[in-house]
Amino acid sequence: MKLERKVGDMHLAKDIRVKELVEQMDRSGGFTAKKLATAVDIVARMIADEDYVNFLSFPACIVATGTRGIVRDMVKEKMFDVLITTCGTLDHDLARTKEDYYHGEFDMDDAALRDEGVNRLGNVLVPDGSYGIVLERLMQPVLRELWDEGKREMSTKELCREFGSRAGDESSILYWAAKNEVPIYVPGITDGAFGSQLWQFSQEHKEFRIDLMKDEKELADIVFTAKKTGALMVGGGISKHHTIWWNQFRDGLDSAVYITTAVEHDGSLSGARVREAVSWGKVRKDARYVTVEGDATVLLPLIMCAVKDKI
Repeated sequence: MKLERKVGDMHLAKDIRVKELVEQMDRSGGFTAKKLATAVDIVARMIADEDYVNFLSFPACIVATGTRGIVRDMVKEKMFDVLITTCGTLDHDLARTKEDYYHGEFDMDDAALRDEGVNRLGNVLVPDGSYGIVLERLMQPVLRELWDEGKREMSTKELCREFGSRAGDESSILYWAAKNEVPIYVPGITDGAFGSQLWQFSQEHKEFRIDLMKDEKELADIVFTAKKTGALMVGGGISKHHTIWWNQFRDGLDSAVYITTAVEHDGSLSGARVREAVSWGKVRKDARYVTVEGDATVLLPLIMCAVKDKI
């Protein structure tokens, strides 16, 4: 083995830019800092290359935090071409256009919170009135409007676009996705308050249907026609898997960055590092990829601020 690149020290500096900090992390050679710097380079190259179709997958939990604003700005600035997420993203994004969420702590008395009608999401507090109740008031009139317009069957992409175009709130991920024609796919559409409202509406409108196969056909068309594909995958679960699942049909992603807090030894998809996806053909053998371990509410803002500076 040839020793070539020396480990360099990081240093404190006044008014340092995020890009400069990440460059120091790259020189440092150490642990997660080096991985973060690699992630920045991969994502920046993906976005800058016009041959790439870029996927962003993420779970709902970060949308309940201020990290929602990072995702919104990524969509606003058209950094990614396709979003794949979970139902809760629609819940939190739409609810927060109308009501507020609040700071809490991880170790609060959950029984006492239940008595007060407050739900705890990690260290974020979500009052009942800021979640299911507000979504019912927001969604049912829109669903009736769509019904009256003759819409009986819709894909999740079409639902996201319709609600985004009606959101009228520039803080919303859905609003900017609709405005910039960035498709959002939600393969687990019934797994959340948004899905419960769809079910409730269907009880009195028996012909109302969700066409998941239309979403799948569109995803197939996207991956089969793409010259190259890249993905920034935040967290695991169905949104991550749907991204890598469809890309296996074109022999895998050309570039991939994965952020996770999950462990690998339990065999879960969330804990699986990107290298495991290579064995399935979901990421190409010659792809550029990295797994960055850590909390996305810390890592995603750092990565994307550095990427924006870099490109």
